[in-house]
Amino acid sequence: MTYSKLKRFGISMDEKLLLEFDKLIKDKGYENRSEAVRDLVRRNLVEEAWENEEEIVAGSILLFYDHHQRDLLQELTSVQHGKHDLIMATTHFHLDEAYCLELIVVKGTAKDLKKLSDQMICLRGVKFGKLTISPFTG
Repeated sequence: MTYSKLKRFGISMDEKLLLEFDKLIKDKGYENRSEAVRDLVRRNLVEEAWENEEEIVAGSILLFYDHHQRDLLQELTSVQHGKHDLIMATTHFHLDEAYCLELIVVKGTAKDLKKLSDQMICLRGVKFGKLTISPFTG
């Protein structure tokens, strides 16, 4: 998807829905309705990418884990090396003496990235994991 200069268009909306939308805009801190509408459209496009498993997407996998868990580091490394073509970069953070946070930047088909994240998130010792993707055009 390529973005060009801004185009104006009108939206008709039920008054009650508009009041709720304006409250959402205020609560979230959007500068104006246009920015909120753009964000809603972007979110919808991301959801579309999740549904089209063959679309090329980019994103990140966030893992929060206990590095004392036996064999976990070996298993994570093995999974990542097995799918190195999908992984662009990783960053590792030591949160305390037991817990680490790893951020893995990925690019590939939505289907492949879901499978990769599932492989890592389900490992024993991973306390939390999340895949976030966005359509990639480039």
